[in-house]
Amino acid sequence: MKLLKTLFIVVFALPTMLLAQEQKDTTAVVVDSVAPVIEVELERAAFESTSLIENQTNRVYSKGTIEMIMNHRFGLVTGTNDLIGIWAPANIRLAVNYSITDRITVGYGTTKDFRLQDFSLKAAILRQTVNGKMPVSVTYYGNASLSALPKENFYNTSDRWSFYNQIIIAKRLSKMFSLQIGPSYSHYNVVEAGMYNDLFAIQFGGRAKVTSGISILLDVNQPISSQEALPKSGFSVGTEFSTVGHTFQIFVSNYRGIINQTSNMFNQNDFFKGDFAIGFNIGRTW
Repeated sequence: MKLLKTLFIVVFALPTMLLAQEQKDTTAVVVDSVAPVIEVELERAAFESTSLIENQTNRVYSKGTIEMIMNHRFGLVTGTNDLIGIWAPANIRLAVNYSITDRITVGYGTTKDFRLQDFSLKAAILRQTVNGKMPVSVTYYGNASLSALPKENFYNTSDRWSFYNQIIIAKRLSKMFSLQIGPSYSHYNVVEAGMYNDLFAIQFGGRAKVTSGISILLDVNQPISSQEALPKSGFSVGTEFSTVGHTFQIFVSNYRGIINQTSNMFNQNDFFKGDFAIGFNIGRTW
């Protein structure tokens, strides 16, 4: 466990070191007391949406952008008389994000299951450039989630809180293909007996464009911490339809939590044993 924590400290500290290197590399050279303006052309965003099915992408919208989000998960497809899960109980999240700057976004969301209220921060630390001097984008995403269930469900107010932190390393390989990898850390102030409060995981994902407005998405999340009952890996695959200011994703996934730390810590659905649900994400920007 100490080794895992050490590795993740190194990973989360890496963007700071890279940022220092980027600033050093782009320092202007003074000639005749006049500092030329160095304009670095940024690569286009690796992903159309701020989410890659269940996880965040490196996408941060420009300053002043408002993003409305709806995440919907139907019930598990069990083969019973529930119309492939559509008639079963669903989990829903509604959220709004606001871009304070071109690099920083804050957000708020509310989720049906456990009445979760989440407050998020997303920051673009490094951004991929066309000339390849910065070959990848590095983005931080974190949230703090509060359960609004009745007080009899908790001994203390602090028991309601959980937290999630992730570093997203993404690269636009070409017009058609984009990939990302994201180490993450989840924490619950209170968990059931036999569980640890902390969980480390690693996420892999990608997008393949079929046409200018249609893409195939893949999202895989693997817990790597020690637990008596290790959560099942997350696996999601779907299709994204995008237009100017709008994205729509429809997919199958074995995650039902929507909030990252909920899915990471408690998922017991095995995708390859038939434990999956149909879901969709809708994003609209202004």
